[in-house]
Amino acid sequence: MKIGIIELLAGGSSPTWKQTVEDFLTTKQYASIMPQAVTVWARQLGHQVHYATFYGQGDPKRKLPADLDMVFMSVYTKDCALSYALAKLYQREGTVTVIGGPHAKSFPQDCLRFFDLVVTQCDQQLMADILGGHYEPNTIMASGRSLTTLPSVEERMPEVRSASFFQGTKPYFASMVPLLASLGCPYSCNFCTDWNNPYSVLSPDQLEADLKYLSANYPGVKIAFQDPNFAVQFDKTLDVLERIPQGQRNPYVMESSLSVLKGSRMERLRDTNCFFVAPGVESWTNYSNKAGVGTTTGVAKVHAVAEHLELLQSYVPALQVNLMFGLDTDIGNEPIELSKEFMSLTPFAWPVLNIPVPFGGTPLHDQYLEENRVLEAMPFSFYYFPYLVTTLKNYDPVSYYQGMLDMLLHYSNRRFLWQRLGTTSSQSLRLLHIVRTLRAKEGIGQFRRILNMLTTDKQFREFHEGGSTELPEFYHHEFERLLGRYATLISREERVPSLRAAVLA
Repeated sequence: MKIGIIELLAGGSSPTWKQTVEDFLTTKQYASIMPQAVTVWARQLGHQVHYATFYGQGDPKRKLPADLDMVFMSVYTKDCALSYALAKLYQREGTVTVIGGPHAKSFPQDCLRFFDLVVTQCDQQLMADILGGHYEPNTIMASGRSLTTLPSVEERMPEVRSASFFQGTKPYFASMVPLLASLGCPYSCNFCTDWNNPYSVLSPDQLEADLKYLSANYPGVKIAFQDPNFAVQFDKTLDVLERIPQGQRNPYVMESSLSVLKGSRMERLRDTNCFFVAPGVESWTNYSNKAGVGTTTGVAKVHAVAEHLELLQSYVPALQVNLMFGLDTDIGNEPIELSKEFMSLTPFAWPVLNIPVPFGGTPLHDQYLEENRVLEAMPFSFYYFPYLVTTLKNYDPVSYYQGMLDMLLHYSNRRFLWQRLGTTSSQSLRLLHIVRTLRAKEGIGQFRRILNMLTTDKQFREFHEGGSTELPEFYHHEFERLLGRYATLISREERVPSLRAAVLA
């Protein structure tokens, strides 16, 4: 069969030159492993396979050839409207449509409105079943088995080059090769889709082989470990990385809890060429076990985490800190002031502010849905920063957006930018800091626009307060602007998500 596999990393075309640059530097590099693995498996089964990614440039429909027998799409929730529109076009052409990835896992019933098959858990055998025609149309499928093996990076290299290299041929300074050393997560954060995925380590022999292949064939190209929580079994994982001789180790990027990154382990990160760490601090009032500070909260947690990051920064060139604001444990102005103090103490660490999003299959989703706190008319296209898709326990929408705007203005000022530029000699990191600061200023403009509507438009404010179920025209216009010419394929009625079927896995 003629098979197409596309990963959607954006929900529409890049609207500004700043977004275009950021998409080229970062979004393009978010290509994930499973779509590439699916491509390899289909190729090994003898099919004619075409793989592509869409990160905001060009026409997504033109990324794959015409006359496909079957198309697979991997999609994040915020980008699902584009996948739904594409599915309609493919079905008109007689192509069987299959969706997988994070959105399919979170909201499979909603996906089933537009796709022939929805895959929530995949492995090589399930792919063989699908391509062999062993399925019922309009069904949700899952392997029911823990994933234990993946194609090697050498087997995935055609897809890696297509997704991450310049013009699909040569690596450039932003290029990253995705790898996995483990699956699942030992933590049970109620907002995370991996909250109930047991942590397991993949084959250390395969990891070593992948590292050796990249060291020999793509020296200096960065590795992006896509583990939900890298090196929980720290010593075993770093033992494998240390099998590559010093001076031959590719720089790598990873996400980890601070609780793992202590003592001599930071030296091992430096010695194995760790380039970038993104720890999830999340909140000053909760999730302290991930930050490695026990039950400490508030200002004491701020200073403990800041001291830890300052030490870590002497071993790892680049740090990013993930923070959330709007959890049920956040009250008043204190979380805002604590975050600002933390940003002032750690100007070298780029803060990423997150709004709580109730993804399906998580405890947060079920709690908010049961408490009627989800804005059910809000399309999935707005399930990401800077949009608020729920009512919050301790903040009205106006005070919440004022608090977010206060924090955004704090960390995007020029003083912090100059400090960040002065702490690194890496030209790629300097460029990333500049682009991120410019994009943050665009985000400030978006927040101000929404805040202005909340204070001047009664219907808009009532919707966000939960008093109205009618979606404001603002969101219809934004939806249509994002999808461009594909927007006409999704009616206003179809933009309303199917949420009630998304229950805990």
